[in-house]
Amino acid sequence: MQQLHEQMAAVLLGYFARRVEPQADAADLLSETLMVAWRRMNRVPSDEEGARMWMFATARRVLANWTRGQRRRTALSYELREQMATVTGVVVSDQALDVRQAVRSLPRNQRELIVLVHWDGFTIPDAARLLQVRESTARGRYQRAKTSLQAALADPPAQLRFTTAKATTP
Repeated sequence: MQQLHEQMAAVLLGYFARRVEPQADAADLLSETLMVAWRRMNRVPSDEEGARMWMFATARRVLANWTRGQRRRTALSYELREQMATVTGVVVSDQALDVRQAVRSLPRNQRELIVLVHWDGFTIPDAARLLQVRESTARGRYQRAKTSLQAALADPPAQLRFTTAKATTP
């Protein structure tokens, strides 16, 4: 069986690489095919050509399963996007977009804390446990994030400041 795996691995990898995108999935499909062959080694024909044909038939079935899974995931994600479009058909205000942009501009650890507290409804102690940090650390991050957000949202955009400053100059 070891010899069969060694002989077929490169050939089957090429088989998968020519048929899947992204290419990295070819290695996963090869691995799965070799696992099936290992588990069912008593079914692999003993002659070389029969074993080769059996391996390709197995690879073909593994590829078919992968393709069905990809189609299923694509269909589900499309369906989810459609549902989200109808559910979130609410018009988002410019102010809400500014808040989202300000939150996105925070450092990752502060951003996650703000989202957990304000959008997901956790308390700061609960968010600290979720993030696996001390409560005092979470409170400090929260205060820094709050200060940054207040500054970002109170400060008019640079273009507006420039226009306003220019308009007031005699």
